[in-house]
Amino acid sequence: MATVDFWYSIGSTYSYLSVMRLPDVARRTGCEFRWRPFNVRHVMIEQNNIPFKDKPVKAAYMWRDIERRARTYGLSPLIPAPYPLPGLVLANQVAVLGAEEGWVENYTRSTYRRWFEQGLAAGEDPNLSESIAEAGQDPVRVLETAGSGSIETALAESTEEAMALGIFGSPTFAVRGEIFWGDDRLDDAVAWAQSA
Repeated sequence: MATVDFWYSIGSTYSYLSVMRLPDVARRTGCEFRWRPFNVRHVMIEQNNIPFKDKPVKAAYMWRDIERRARTYGLSPLIPAPYPLPGLVLANQVAVLGAEEGWVENYTRSTYRRWFEQGLAAGEDPNLSESIAEAGQDPVRVLETAGSGSIETALAESTEEAMALGIFGSPTFAVRGEIFWGDDRLDDAVAWAQSA
């Protein structure tokens, strides 16, 4: 089976498009996706690459672009969504725990749905607790564990691994050392994975 590593960071706006359609792409193509959360904010700070801060024209384009692309996928976001996310790190620590325990996809899709379709910022309540619960987990336990030193370390290690692969943004799809950046490169990543 073809496998693609899906590197994403909750807090990335364009990742909404990939997160919400990845299950359909997996069914349609037979491709397996490994969900790999990381801290894109850390990467961007390290690389002095803050794409939308103090850039209102670029930010306006981003929202309109997401809105147009979402329509082609049958998605209905409320644009603009809350951005940037103060709770980005915690949202991704929860995702790392979910990846370890096997519920990362459900949590991530739930938190993006609430963020983009209900206007509830990811990484904050009520989005955070409701999305954890929708993934079938106890919010109190998850938040306590996600805030632990071991999960903080796991997120940092995941972020370092992403940077070592040459990843500089979210979403990114990685296949056998090849990097495909952006939701619009998903089909290319799948084709590359299937070409092995």
